[in-house]
Amino acid sequence: MILKPDGTPFQQHLLTSTQDVIRRFPESLKPEIYALSFRIWRIDYDERHPYVAIGYNTETQCGEQTNPEDPGEARWNYASWLLDGFEMLGNVPEDPVGSPLYVDEVKRAGLWFDGEYDFLAADLPEDEEDELDAKSDLLRLHFYDACIALARHLHTDGHLTEILGRPLPIVVFDMDCPGWEIEATEAANPPELIADYLAWQKST
Repeated sequence: MILKPDGTPFQQHLLTSTQDVIRRFPESLKPEIYALSFRIWRIDYDERHPYVAIGYNTETQCGEQTNPEDPGEARWNYASWLLDGFEMLGNVPEDPVGSPLYVDEVKRAGLWFDGEYDFLAADLPEDEEDELDAKSDLLRLHFYDACIALARHLHTDGHLTEILGRPLPIVVFDMDCPGWEIEATEAANPPELIADYLAWQKST
């Protein structure tokens, strides 16, 4: 089930903050941006501290990375994209407003746990390890859903068109989960915006 971005204070924070981040994109680059990127990661592999970096890729970057044998790779493979220097939202120090909202949300959902993040190396009883492992998986899925819902809301309410002057695809990915970006990006966007993206993915 995809979360509603305005369903909780944390989800509303993601929506309003992402709009602000996009407004802060360099004006000189906005005409060159052909896709947004939602790069999902977590601090020290701890699923209690996830974040999404709100970024983009440009026609210039694509042109510099183009492989003549597969021009779609530079355009749609996030490994060729601009990845660094983008603002992050989630349970991270860079988002002091969102962090307590996120913790409150997952605590209310019964997903939070205390203690060391590397519980698999903590010599816990097997049943406790299994419980924490399951909660970590659910925390990851919860944040995935929040990011996909965020992208969908940016489209359905016209925020991207309002800010950038046109709708753009949002590629959602987690480098710790290769292949998931196809499912996530398809769920996050209207079909017409990602037709080229999906065509390239299916051709590789």
